[in-house]
Amino acid sequence: MTTLFPSKLGISALFATAALTLGTQGHAAEAVVYTSNNVQVIEVALDVATKTTRSLKVQRVTSGTGALMKRIEAEAQSPLGDVVWGAGFGTMAAFKHNFQPYESPQVKGVDPRFIGPDNLWAGTNAHVMLVMVNEKQLKGEKAPSSWADLFDPKWKGKVIIGDPATSGSAYDQVYGIYKLFGQEGLDKLAANAVISKSSGQVYKSVAGGEYPLGVTMEYAAYAYVAGGQKEIRLVYPTEGVFVAPEAVAVIKNPKNGAQAAQELFDVLLSREVQEAELVETFRRPTRSDIDVARLTELPNLSDIKVFETDPLRAADEYKEIIDGWKKAVKAAGK
Repeated sequence: MTTLFPSKLGISALFATAALTLGTQGHAAEAVVYTSNNVQVIEVALDVATKTTRSLKVQRVTSGTGALMKRIEAEAQSPLGDVVWGAGFGTMAAFKHNFQPYESPQVKGVDPRFIGPDNLWAGTNAHVMLVMVNEKQLKGEKAPSSWADLFDPKWKGKVIIGDPATSGSAYDQVYGIYKLFGQEGLDKLAANAVISKSSGQVYKSVAGGEYPLGVTMEYAAYAYVAGGQKEIRLVYPTEGVFVAPEAVAVIKNPKNGAQAAQELFDVLLSREVQEAELVETFRRPTRSDIDVARLTELPNLSDIKVFETDPLRAADEYKEIIDGWKKAVKAAGK
């Protein structure tokens, strides 16, 4: 997931497009989806859609979340897209004037926490923020069980985290830690942490044995467990994990009309797509009617302690938190 707030938005120079046909019978409706999701996630969803929808021709436009939101805004008088998929709730709130409400029949299966205000958007998957551990690199030390354990000086230089100023997922992690521990928590974390500009480098580095600990997303860490790396373990901190959902929304006055946009929205929110994404890409569903523990080795969300954070408030407090993080990093001499 990429969660960017207004001060961090930029316009990408490149947009990749490709047309796919869902189904083969009857007259094909058309829909354009703007998405920041990766190729695998998109292909899984559209593959399932071929089995569950009538004929629907889908064009995808892919780029970073910030670039897509700016594009939607620039096209507001004459929209060229129908649906946007993959942005965090904070970003959706910042650009809510570009979406139109839709109460999908699919939302009845979605956890109410993951439905946007006034049905302007709904969550398609939820990222759980946790600690990824490489047990081979612990060197006899006991793995942390809480966020506070990461503050222990023995982990100095041994825990890696993304930079919240450049990574949306890292911002969600740092925001949660700030809400738990205040500026003192940021100071202690920054003193110990190795900070990576790329959040993707965090889980790669832990899996590769460069660091014993990483603050990252559940799906990214679990991919290594599912891939057979027995030394990788996921720690759900005792204070509670932070949960950051991704959304789908209908663009205001969609190019190909409300019917096509809503059909694509329904598909992306469906149980069939969310189950397939869980099994194949390890994206945790927002639907409460999917048994995650039955389909994977991951726990159900109801069995995890969650420290609740408000993604809309997180967006409003972005500058304050980033300023606090930069202060902590400077104090740590980094």
